[in-house]
Parts: sequence; C-alpha cells; structure tokens
Amino acid sequence: MTESRLISPVLIGGAIILMLGFAIRASFGVFQIPIAAEFGWPRAEFSLAIAIQNLAWGIGQPIFGALAERFGDRRAIVLGALMYALGLVLSAFATAPWQHDLLEILVGFGIAGTGFGVILAVVGRAASDANRSLALGIATAAGSAGQVFGAPLAEALLAQFPWQTVFLIFAGVILCALFALPMLRGPARPAPSASDESMGDVVARALRDPSFLLIFMGFFSCGYQLAFITAHFPAMVTEMCGAVPPGSMLAALGIETQSALGAAAISLIGLANIGGTIFAGWAGRRWSKKYLLATIYLLRTIAAAAFILAPITPGSVLVFSLVMGALWLATVPLTSGLVADLYGLRYMGTLYGVVFFSHQLGAFLGVWLGGRLYDIAGNYTLVWWVGVGVGAFSALVHLPVRERPMSAQPA
Repeated sequence: MTESRLISPVLIGGAIILMLGFAIRASFGVFQIPIAAEFGWPRAEFSLAIAIQNLAWGIGQPIFGALAERFGDRRAIVLGALMYALGLVLSAFATAPWQHDLLEILVGFGIAGTGFGVILAVVGRAASDANRSLALGIATAAGSAGQVFGAPLAEALLAQFPWQTVFLIFAGVILCALFALPMLRGPARPAPSASDESMGDVVARALRDPSFLLIFMGFFSCGYQLAFITAHFPAMVTEMCGAVPPGSMLAALGIETQSALGAAAISLIGLANIGGTIFAGWAGRRWSKKYLLATIYLLRTIAAAAFILAPITPGSVLVFSLVMGALWLATVPLTSGLVADLYGLRYMGTLYGVVFFSHQLGAFLGVWLGGRLYDIAGNYTLVWWVGVGVGAFSALVHLPVRERPMSAQPA
C-alpha cells in the first residue's frame, strides 16, 4: 500500500541517503586546483576524471534501476555505497591521470546506486498519487541539502588535511548512509501477472515513443549545465571573479578569498535549490510538467547569458548562484514524475535511468569540455556559451511532449 501521508519513513530514509551522497559528489570541483597543483597537471586531466565519473553514473543508472527491480532496492543501494566508498579510497592513492580516470568509474557507479534513479523510484512507489510529485521534490531537495554543506566542508577539510585524507573521510561518510536503509521499507512491487509486459518490452515501447525521446534529449542540457558548474565554477570564480572587498559582509562571514567564494557559491546554489525543487514538486501537481520544464530551461538560459555578459564580481556570483540554485534540480521531480505519469511506476527506476543517461552524457561533455577549452583558451567563456545554447534547445524540445499515459496514446 502507498502512504497517504506526505512525510513517511521511506521519504526520510531516502532523503538521508541522497543528502550524504550528493554532499560528496558536489564537492569534486573543490579538488580541481589542489590535485592539479600537486601533480602539475593541466586542468583537463582531473576534469576528464570527473567527466568519466559522470558518464559512468549515467551508464550505471539504468543498470542499478534494473538491479533494484530484480533483486531489491536495498541490495542495489548497498552495492552502490560499497562501490562509491571503494572508488574514493582507491582514488586517494592514485598518482597518475589514468588511475583517476579508471577509479572514477567506480565512484560514478556508486553515485548511480545511491542516487536519484533508485531512491526516487522507492519514494515514488511509497507515495500516494496526490503526494507523489511533492514527495519526489522533497527527496530531490535533500540532494541539494547535501550540496549546501558538501563543498564548504571539503574546503574546510582541505585547509587541515591533504586531499587524499579528505577522500578517505568521504568514503566513511557514504558508508554511514547505509544506517538509513531500515527506513526504506516501502510497499512491495505488485506481483507480475500473465498480462504484464516484461521490462524489456516496456523499455522498447518507450524508446519508440517520440515523447520519451524528446524527454531524453531535453535532459541532456540539464546534465551539461549542472556538471560543468559543479566541477568548474569554484575554479572559475577563483580565477575570473574580482576580489572580495575587505570589510564587506562576505569578509565578515569568513569568505575572504575567491576560492572560498567559489565553494560558498556551490553551497548557495544548493541552499536555493531546496526551495526551488520543493516548489517544482508542488507545481507539478497542479500544472503541466512539460511547460514547467520548458520554463525552467528558458530561465536558466537567460540567467547564464546575463552572468557571462556582465562583469564577474562577488555580487554577481551570489546573485547567479541564488537564481541558478532555484532552478538547479527543479527538473528532476518534474522529469521523473513525467516518466511515471506516462509509463507507470512498475519500471520507473529503469525508465528514468535510461532518460538519466542523456543527462550524464551532457554532464560528461560539460565537465570534459570545461577543462579542455580552458586549456586551449585560458578561460571558461566559450564553454559557458555552449551551455547557454543547449539550455535554449531543451526549452524548445519539451514543448511537443504528449502528456498522456503511453497506453492512452494512439498507436
């Protein structure tokens, strides 16, 4: 049976796992400069490792969704947490770019096993029809809550320990997330009947549906923008932003350098996104999800263009972080809810995982291009404008989506 109440143990447990997992994931941009400085690497080297992490996350998401549907959600989450921790531990001892590249595959699969694809499917099944969109928004916002403290925590730990030790600490943190597993006792999946389609048939039918393909393409820019900003924005702020004025409010809060401002910007994005994501989940209960998605992508496009066209100052960094944060993961409850509305809950984890693969293709390109074009041009301006373009594309591509269940659509 589904939960008639909004706040349930399943929602709380899922939120805890997402919060801790995303706190670590959101901090990788803080390690860009320390790791490159220690080994004398160009910016593209560690950027490629983070890009591979994002691609592995995308590949792993439908795999873990299928594993959860075949062997159980909690077993999939345990496997994901173990891979996450192992990847971090081994990365702490990596000294060559190719080692980081390979080990970030483990981390990416670990994020897939403890991230949205598995957790949102559990939360979605446990929620009632009336509460599902808002519950998905709250669970997604928990990932932003992790982002609020993940990057500043990494920055603070790096002031006390080498980056290798911080990786080991984070490995312990993700294992602590497993203490929330007993709360994830959601409703059992309905037993399959003779008339039920297999997972392969449902996925194949979805892949032939133009609306599914439009959602798939539209999620690409979300991954590009979010992964680029997470991985490169702290370094971009450090190098391109004007100095923090002495005696300013930021200095009074302990943010005295551009590097501290870069970490704080990631935190502020996460803070603003808590409200933005919950609002998106609430709005998804009342209005068309496809039009809400198109609006979010349009507003992101405008915000990104305005930021790069204006002088980059501490004030503009804070304003952009607040605006982008309000739109940050607001696409996730709407996209996952749209998948559930169109194709049902039974294979939601797998189908959302397929859509999420597009998100992570964009993430791979955003992170890798960020490092590559930085090494070529010496700044992030060109890759930023690419993000503006793909955001405008996503705003348009959601408009033709047909918001009717697949079984109700004409053949």
